[in-house]
Amino acid sequence: MGGAFNQGQGGRIKSERGSKRRGGDRPPGERDESRKPGQHVTGDGFEGATLGPRSENGWTPSVIAGAPQADLSSPEMVQRKVKALLNKLTLERFDSISGQILEWANKSVDETDGRILRQVIALIFEKATDEATWSEMYARLCRMLMERVSTDVRDETVKTNDGTPVAGGALFRKYLLNRCQEDYENGWKNKEAASAAAKSKEADDKAKKDANDAAKKEAEESGKEPAQEAELLSDEYYAAQKAKRRGLGLVRFIGELYRLQMLTERIMHECIKKLLANTENPEEEDVESLCRLLTTVGKALDTPKARAHMDVYFSRMDMIANSPKISSRMRFMILDVVDLRSARWASKTEAAGPKTISEIHADV
Repeated sequence: MGGAFNQGQGGRIKSERGSKRRGGDRPPGERDESRKPGQHVTGDGFEGATLGPRSENGWTPSVIAGAPQADLSSPEMVQRKVKALLNKLTLERFDSISGQILEWANKSVDETDGRILRQVIALIFEKATDEATWSEMYARLCRMLMERVSTDVRDETVKTNDGTPVAGGALFRKYLLNRCQEDYENGWKNKEAASAAAKSKEADDKAKKDANDAAKKEAEESGKEPAQEAELLSDEYYAAQKAKRRGLGLVRFIGELYRLQMLTERIMHECIKKLLANTENPEEEDVESLCRLLTTVGKALDTPKARAHMDVYFSRMDMIANSPKISSRMRFMILDVVDLRSARWASKTEAAGPKTISEIHADV
């Protein structure tokens, strides 16, 4: 055959090109002394090749290009950094992570409107309402921030009666109260809108089901195989479930804030009154929120000073429990809270909350 291949021992055919790259007939393991250290082996046809011109929109490292560094106080940077810290927050790492979050909150020292501090509070609320199990930990975080935020953090638009800008822990508490009210009201609006949308969707689904049943019956009568349609949960269903989860998480978080004396007793009574507004046909989410809130703060609220208010609350709860319109689940939730009050709020089983790894090992 031509010069491209050579016949080796045993009838094997070797490529001349491959032999050159491997060093010809050099025994295996023997070093090619002709190659200099650091010299790259180039294949045929690549000698003298050059790179093409760089495109106008080609990627260029920012350090080399001398581009300005990102603003550490920008909303995007605060969102990314604080959210990452909240994702890492655990009971074991509470001190170290909360200290870093405090550093970000104190960056509002260079502002006159407290924008970064408000953004940090908003991110904490978002996590606390989505992760109700960790409400106690996030409430502790808020308490720590209120106590240790710099007194130089101020908001020129929020002033005391004598015209002095509110600053430090007082400003944090002011922002916190506003956020509680805003989230509570918006949460109810979102829940009501999602519930209305879900009911409307339920009617549409019923009409669709009737049409599918009729088509299935017609197919069976004609001897044809009925078409199978995948049943998917609607967007309205997911919106309603998200609103319910966030609503329950917010109620529990508010209760934990009250236990740490960050919210007033008046706010708790307003929440309870709103949850008990409808005794004729209450929503299951309202009953569950009410029971969870009373389980969290009932012992602190049930004082001689507020005994009359508590008696009215439980009287209305008794009306709901005896209503034939409610489900067994709602009735038993109410009865559990009634029994808890009868036992002077001494629960046989404490509410299971988050534990450290050492506490989990101790329980095993």
